[in-house]
Amino acid sequence: MKHIIALLLENEPGALSRVVDLFAARGYNIESLSVAPTEDASLSRMTIVTRGSGDIIEQITKHLNRLIDVVKVVDLTEANYIERELMIIKLRAVGKEREEMKRMADIFRGRIIDVTDKSYTIELTGDAAKIDAFLQAVDRSAILETVRTGASGISRGERVLRV
Repeated sequence: MKHIIALLLENEPGALSRVVDLFAARGYNIESLSVAPTEDASLSRMTIVTRGSGDIIEQITKHLNRLIDVVKVVDLTEANYIERELMIIKLRAVGKEREEMKRMADIFRGRIIDVTDKSYTIELTGDAAKIDAFLQAVDRSAILETVRTGASGISRGERVLRV
């Protein structure tokens, strides 16, 4: 089962490395990882997408909490949450393809952010299922380049991840 783990950690050199090393040492896979400073410059928020049973995720959470740089850990998938991912995709768009690519961007509420004679670059935001659906909907041979951020998530309602 997919889990989105959010954590606050000290914004210090080596903190990210220690978290990644923890996963590697125990044979856990990180599907995506996103990290950036928070409104408090001394803290960073990290979002990790991984898969595993409830027992495995519980072990991961316990190990993360033991790391000196980690301030707080939450498994967002335990309650209602909002997930978003950003994808920037460059598509071949020549002749009749141009109108089709523009239509696909509109259907998926994407934005064309760069245009050349031979390509469109589209920005698309949504959950992983929406991003995957877009990739399945476009002709694979039209894809020139793809960049995905991985998931970022936040709890819905009053639940917050703060110190």
